[in-house]
Amino acid sequence: MIKIIIVDDQQLMRDGLATLLNLRSEIKVIGTAKDGQQALEKALELKPDLVLMDIRMPGVDGVEGTKRIRTHMPETKVLMLTTFKDSELIFDALEEGASGYLLKDMPTDTIVQSIITVHAGGVVLPSELTTQMLSELKRSKHLEHEINKVSCGKIPNDIHLLTARELEVLQQLGYGLSNKEIAQLFHITEGTVKNHVSNIIQKLSLRDRTQAAIFAVRYQISSYNQQ
Repeated sequence: MIKIIIVDDQQLMRDGLATLLNLRSEIKVIGTAKDGQQALEKALELKPDLVLMDIRMPGVDGVEGTKRIRTHMPETKVLMLTTFKDSELIFDALEEGASGYLLKDMPTDTIVQSIITVHAGGVVLPSELTTQMLSELKRSKHLEHEINKVSCGKIPNDIHLLTARELEVLQQLGYGLSNKEIAQLFHITEGTVKNHVSNIIQKLSLRDRTQAAIFAVRYQISSYNQQ
């Protein structure tokens, strides 16, 4: 059973979501919080597996809350709850260690499956929504800054350093698949997938698999891989 904490400044939202998620056998909501600082305090006390975090809150928002939790509890996963208009904040949260994001109005089944995916080591980046958000960022003055944050100053040509298999794995990271799911897809061991992911991160000078997933979406690795 996956133990989670729900963080939202609106009591109706967090209580309602807690009630819905507690109906599922895979998940147990062990606490709620109204902002990022209270989320950290509750997380330190209750030791959740995952924190479901709203991105916009008074006081300590979800981006800073994610940073604090990931700093003090690096094994605890954070999954963001957001709206489409929060594009730049979403990428800030991913930079601070969040394992993905969900829109608040997504079906409960989608939220549950996303929690399971992140708990298993995957990343949740809804492909169509992420592409739309990147299009919005391209029209903003912050594009260059955002690209540099994710790709650490490297240019997309660095993907030529990857083998064909590493490109395929990178593509699946962009879809949010876990190591286990990638292993099953390509009929290889999880250990082999882990090695491929490590090579991808090293060759592209990225920080972790979340940045690799963002890289895959941002540079449309699926399209590149088909060329």
